[in-house]
Amino acid sequence: MCYGKCARCIGHSLVWLAIVCIVANILLYFPNGETKYASEDHLSHFVWFFSGIIGGGLLMLLPAFIFMGLEEDDCCGCGGHENCGKRCAMFSSVLAALIGIAGSGYCVIVAALGLAEGPRCLDASGQWNYTFANTEGGYLLDSSKWSQCIEPKHVVEWNVSLFSILLALGGIEFILCLFQIINGVLGGICGYCCSRQQVRTCVKMHHSFHPREKSQNQTLLQLPAFIPFLWHSIYSIQFCTQ
Repeated sequence: MCYGKCARCIGHSLVWLAIVCIVANILLYFPNGETKYASEDHLSHFVWFFSGIIGGGLLMLLPAFIFMGLEEDDCCGCGGHENCGKRCAMFSSVLAALIGIAGSGYCVIVAALGLAEGPRCLDASGQWNYTFANTEGGYLLDSSKWSQCIEPKHVVEWNVSLFSILLALGGIEFILCLFQIINGVLGGICGYCCSRQQVRTCVKMHHSFHPREKSQNQTLLQLPAFIPFLWHSIYSIQFCTQ
């Protein structure tokens, strides 16, 4: 299994999820495409927590780009730096995944609270209130009560749809980051370039930086595949500890 390739797939997925979260959060500010409700402070206060923009969006892009930067064919290092061991790169992705877990967790919590409280709207008494705040989310199962919100029109559907999107996407992001923690630990232990061809390429790259070890590298290439891989693993760990 190539752990680096798996990490890059997770990174690409997180980028698209983060973009959708940002868009969904922005749309919450414009019920029915109108801007006056945001300027008049008639939106749910959970909208202003920026859960999709910051939590599910910007905080998710950082680990996503780090995951995408793990080069599959760069088995002597990461990003073209031969002194950066592949195991160190995979272990560092675990720290990035923790940032993603924090961001996605924040997005999920705020979205869930926004759904439970419901939107701020103009009710039949002419007051701007959280009409469904005391229902503990029960209004979600009874759409007949949604008409109690007179203005903005269809604000309940608007909030429920967008907060549900943020909740679902935040949950997916959380699972992907959690999976990357496992993937990063396994990749840090096993290395993410494990094929015979990659081991030979790695030894050749090492030879280009250390010509004095030519005879040693030639000897290693004549041995079974796991032996040069073991030798390079020890060599990478030495770089990590320098």
